[in-house]
Amino acid sequence: MRGADVTQERLFSYVTPEAFVPHAHPLRPIREIVNAALREMDGTFAAMYAPGGRESIPPEQLLRGLLLQTLYGLRSERLLCEQLGYNLLYRWFVGLSLESAAWDHSTYSKNRDRLIEHQVIRELFERVLDRAREADLLSAEHFSVDGTLVRAWASQRSVVPKDGPPPPTSGSPRNPEVNFKGQKRSNDTHQSYTDPDSRLATKSSKTAAVPAYMGHVLTENRSGLVVDARLTQAGGSAEREAALEMLAELPGERRKTVGADKAYDTNDFVERCRQLNVTPHVAQNTTNRASRIDERTTRHPGYALSQIARKLIETVFGDAKQHGTLRQVKLRGLDRVGLLFTLAATVVNLRRLPKLLTFEASG
Repeated sequence: MRGADVTQERLFSYVTPEAFVPHAHPLRPIREIVNAALREMDGTFAAMYAPGGRESIPPEQLLRGLLLQTLYGLRSERLLCEQLGYNLLYRWFVGLSLESAAWDHSTYSKNRDRLIEHQVIRELFERVLDRAREADLLSAEHFSVDGTLVRAWASQRSVVPKDGPPPPTSGSPRNPEVNFKGQKRSNDTHQSYTDPDSRLATKSSKTAAVPAYMGHVLTENRSGLVVDARLTQAGGSAEREAALEMLAELPGERRKTVGADKAYDTNDFVERCRQLNVTPHVAQNTTNRASRIDERTTRHPGYALSQIARKLIETVFGDAKQHGTLRQVKLRGLDRVGLLFTLAATVVNLRRLPKLLTFEASG
C-alpha cells in the first residue's frame, strides 16, 4: 500500500543529535579530546564570570563553536550560528539539544575580549597538547620553526601617512580610489587606518607589500604537532626573534636541534641558538654570501633528517589557510588576530592527534 505524503510530528521525541552522527565520524575522537581539555579548564571558566546574575551561554559551547568554525573554514560567526540552527552535526559537537535555540552571532563579539583577557584559547592549546605528552608522542629534542604572513583585514587603500593628510582620492566617496603612484611607502612613515597594528609586508620581492601580520610556529619533528604558536607584527627580523623566544621557553636541559629555512641563516640567529643549547639545523644560504652553517653541522646525519622534517611545517600553514580561516583574517588588532592564529594551531593538532593516538595504541 502506498504511504501518504504527510508529515506528522510526534508529541514526544527521545532522539538526540548524537543519534544522527555516524559512529566512525572523524569529529567523534576530536570531541572527546576537546571535552577532556575543557573539563580541566573549569577553574578558568569560573574566574571569567561573576558569581551571581543571569546565566551565560556556557563558555564550553562557545569554544566548541569556534573550533567548528576553524575546522570547517566558516567565514564568519554569523554563518556559524546560522548553521547551528539546522545542522545536526554542528549542534551535537557544540552540545545543543534538538530543542535548544542557537545563540546570536553577536555573542562572540561580546565574549571575544573576555577570551583574550583570560587567555582561554592559549590554555586550550596547551591542554590539547598535554594529551599528546601523556601519550608520549612528543620528543624533547628535535624541532622545526617557520613563519608565514597572515593578511590583515585591511586594503592597500587604507595605508596612509602617519603624519599628514591622506592621499588625494577620486570617484565615489563610498569607495574612494587612492592614488599613491610615485609615493614611497614604508612602515616608518605609513600605517593602515583600518588596522593600525598591521604592517606592510611581503614574502617575495616579486609581490606587492600588503598590510599583514607574521605568524610563527614551532613543531616537534617526530609527530609534526605544533608545540608553540604566536603572532607578531611583521618585520624584517620578526621570524628570527619569535623563533628564539619560542626556543628559549622549551623545557629541559638536554641539547636540542631546530630545523629552519634559509631566512634563519644569519650570524645573530645561529649564535643565539647555540647560547640556548640548541643546534641550528638551518638550510644554507649561499646566494652571494657565505653560509653561517659550516661542515661541523652539515656532516651529521641529523642535519639531513632535520631538513626533511622541517618541510612538514608548511602543511600547518597550508591547512590553516586552505581549510581554516587564516588566508585573510576577518578581525582587526594584534590580540584578536593572535587569538585566531592560536585557534588555528589548536585545530591542526586536533586533526592529527586522533590518528597519532590510534597508531600509538596499535603499535
